[in-house]
Amino acid sequence: MEIISLAGLAAAMTVLALTPGPGVFATVASAISSGVPKTLGLICGLVTGDICYLLFAIFGLSMIAQSVGEFFIVIKIGAGIYLVYLGFRLIFQPSSQRGAPHRAPSAGKTYASGLIITLSNPKVILFYCGFLPSVMDLPALTPMGAALAVLTVATVVSVVLCGYALLAAKAGETLGKKGGVKAIQNTAGGLMIATGIKVALD
Repeated sequence: MEIISLAGLAAAMTVLALTPGPGVFATVASAISSGVPKTLGLICGLVTGDICYLLFAIFGLSMIAQSVGEFFIVIKIGAGIYLVYLGFRLIFQPSSQRGAPHRAPSAGKTYASGLIITLSNPKVILFYCGFLPSVMDLPALTPMGAALAVLTVATVVSVVLCGYALLAAKAGETLGKKGGVKAIQNTAGGLMIATGIKVALD
């Protein structure tokens, strides 16, 4: 029975992860401008946020999860402003500096950004606290079932986001070889600004 539930969870998570949203936009922008390795911290933060809400749902703490979402209103506005700042910095940075080490934020900052993006995303909160209980009998999960659910979520979200990152990085490399460095910066910066605005206003 748990295997069937986990299959349903995997399918639902695949749809959720593939759906363009702040996490996908931030991943694509980061991969275009900085490459896949420097985007992994962001992806880890996004995945951690999903796992937090999954655990809230499993242990029947949906009210706390919703409260956390409200608590993060102020923090997500700050995160949105920071992402907008990064976007403008990319756009106005001289193209000759592309790839310079100081361009990408530290792994800690990118991880924190990913975590906040997920924790403050109403779509994610609704999924775990509203939709997921209709797909899985969460209270009936055994400890092993809960561990497998966490592994399923982490694997699906990681694979999908890494796929987006690889495609975006490849596009960035192609444009770079064709002399489109400024186009890369503008595209990544625009995506980062759009992500910041969406994070702050959602």
